[in-house]
Amino acid sequence: MDVVSFLHGYGARVLVVFAVVLALWGSYHYFRDRRLSGGFRSTYLIMAAVTALQGLLGLAALLLGAHPTQGLLHMVYGIFAVLFLPGAYAYTRGNDSRREALILAGASWIVTIAYFRGISTG
Repeated sequence: MDVVSFLHGYGARVLVVFAVVLALWGSYHYFRDRRLSGGFRSTYLIMAAVTALQGLLGLAALLLGAHPTQGLLHMVYGIFAVLFLPGAYAYTRGNDSRREALILAGASWIVTIAYFRGISTG
């Protein structure tokens, strides 16, 4: 249990950094009126996958007896991030424009807040 809880806690901090970097990168593209690169899109999808992995680690920790300090609220932030990231990506799919940069950068800023709140309630 200690290893799973450690990985879950460490992964949360990694995801905060990941989300901030993507948010800054996407915001830069938006304000410079540039299209998002394939590198940005693939990195965004990696963040979504790591978020899902983070959720699985949290579920494993829960099944092994660990409990978040504020219970259900901690899990709500995680479930939100797992559903929101691919949803935002699917919403912009096939839209190679400045609007895509705005939506994906905005989604990255929003999940940064969700990750911080998840850490503070965990």
